[in-house]
Amino acid sequence: MPGKGSRTRSRAHRRTAARPPAKAKAGAPTAARRSARASVRPAPERIGEILRLLERRYPEAKCSLDHTDPLELLVATILSAQCTDARVNIVTKDLFRKYRSAQDYAAANPAEFEMEIRSTGFFRNKTKSVIGMAQGVVERFGGVVPDTMEELTSLPGVGRKTANVVLGNAFGKDEGIVVDTHVARIARLLGLTRQTDPVKIEQDLMRVVPKRRWTLFPHLLIHHGRAVCVARKPRCEVCAVAHLCPASRI
Repeated sequence: MPGKGSRTRSRAHRRTAARPPAKAKAGAPTAARRSARASVRPAPERIGEILRLLERRYPEAKCSLDHTDPLELLVATILSAQCTDARVNIVTKDLFRKYRSAQDYAAANPAEFEMEIRSTGFFRNKTKSVIGMAQGVVERFGGVVPDTMEELTSLPGVGRKTANVVLGNAFGKDEGIVVDTHVARIARLLGLTRQTDPVKIEQDLMRVVPKRRWTLFPHLLIHHGRAVCVARKPRCEVCAVAHLCPASRI
């Protein structure tokens, strides 16, 4: 006669057998995807191939802010904060005809300038930054935009990101890597950084991206972010670097 322990084990076995298999959580990676992620090589080993493939895919990648000299690019970059480059290019088309030198911006009427750049958003703060920057350029650098990180970031309204844009695209100097929302997001997806702070992301990228590509690299990611790796609905099925991306959905 079976003992009490046997009956208890038998009931437990029946309950376990009758229980339906647990459903996978929505969005949970499959075993194949986990395996693919585990096989992705470290960032330093992948970056050369990532660059090669993105350069082939976006041969036209370059700064999308219209400019003809460092001053115009500096003004356009300040105006581009929280604004699309396309909108900035519309505004600067007339702005650059009226203001042709640092002296012109330094002497601008703030109220009038605010109205001229109003559609770029945050126009009051941007007016202070542009006029303050121009006054600094006139007073300290003889009206000529400086070409070093230290001097540029000493100007009102000019942070490291803005300085990187100007140094790389107007002066051809690879001093750092521009980190905007596209660059930060895609760099994390590609496993090139785990950071969320732009300064720390830039430091991580500078360790793996060859210096001669520091200016080009963000343009490639920006183009890729707009065309394929869209934030709300990434098109992994047509991504040129999907096989190198730990976050790929394929």
